[in-house]
Amino acid sequence: MSHFLASEASASTTADCACCDISRRGFLRSAGALAGAGAIGAPVLAQTPSAPTRIDTHHHFYPPAVQSFPGVASPLIAAWSPAKTLEEMDKNGVKTGILSMASAPVAWYQMETQASRKFARDINDYGAKMMADKPGRFGLFAFLSMVDVEGSLKEIEYAFDTLKADGVGLSTVYVDKYPGDAKFAPVFEELNRRKAVVYFHPTTAACCVGYVPQAGDSWAEVPHDTTRAMLSLMFTGSLLKYRDIKFLWSHGGGTMPMLAGRVDWLSNLQVKNRKELLPDGIEAELKRMWYDTANAGYASSMAAMLKLVPASQIVLGTDYPYITTEWNMKALRGAGISDEMIRGIETENAKALIPRLKA
Repeated sequence: MSHFLASEASASTTADCACCDISRRGFLRSAGALAGAGAIGAPVLAQTPSAPTRIDTHHHFYPPAVQSFPGVASPLIAAWSPAKTLEEMDKNGVKTGILSMASAPVAWYQMETQASRKFARDINDYGAKMMADKPGRFGLFAFLSMVDVEGSLKEIEYAFDTLKADGVGLSTVYVDKYPGDAKFAPVFEELNRRKAVVYFHPTTAACCVGYVPQAGDSWAEVPHDTTRAMLSLMFTGSLLKYRDIKFLWSHGGGTMPMLAGRVDWLSNLQVKNRKELLPDGIEAELKRMWYDTANAGYASSMAAMLKLVPASQIVLGTDYPYITTEWNMKALRGAGISDEMIRGIETENAKALIPRLKA
């Protein structure tokens, strides 16, 4: 969900990017919307294995640097602790949770350079300490500020070489720039050199915050932003250029499973150099990427995903603490897929994405 800290990402709109910034109103609003998520359907109760085996690739955490950040207070964030996250994992048979940031307020990317670098370092050091304190229970998708390219390159080196992070966690949009923007090329070149896992968490672009007053931004705008980020990588040639990155998309790839055919047809008509950008076609690109099931394990969304990508490319995600692990398990077991497929999604597929988890 785009809900960093119980809600859609935030901060006041900047004067030079009124339609692309992330609004504080949205940032503070989705806790109530998320509270109603359990009203959709009533799948059978998930059965928790006797020994934890599940791997949750979409598991949020809140270091002190985040909990104390001005303007982001919420009951969910204040209540979070390593002990509570372990309790949630143990209760639901989760062996390993890969820690990551949820959608971040744009104020994080407008900090002075040194403050921004310290902020990222504090977040990543805290995640690494959780890994060290409880071996085997946690992994880390390291946080990058991105808008500070030099700082991001330094943090990539530190995160992989010193902290042994499992990958990096990025936002779908940074103020007004999507991941295919030329500004970010040095970062993706380094991630490609390292054959890194790059996990994307969506947010709400300011153009669409509160666009439908009767609906929460996290209901539809968040998955739409995942699709925007995917389109950005496709049609800037980034997917072709960065062949060694393993891209992991939140929430079942957003709305892309439903829109892939439409994008394929229209782009073939309208993009003159499409064969240069996507020589193997759109469907082939989508099949080689990875997708998590966080709040996307429902029958309809799973059916769309499985028509588009192999089951082997789908991994478990919970979006904890915004969505409970139990609810995600219920949804997945009500999706009408085989037990073998569920076992792959919950455990084995993540080991292919992050080989160290095989140990």
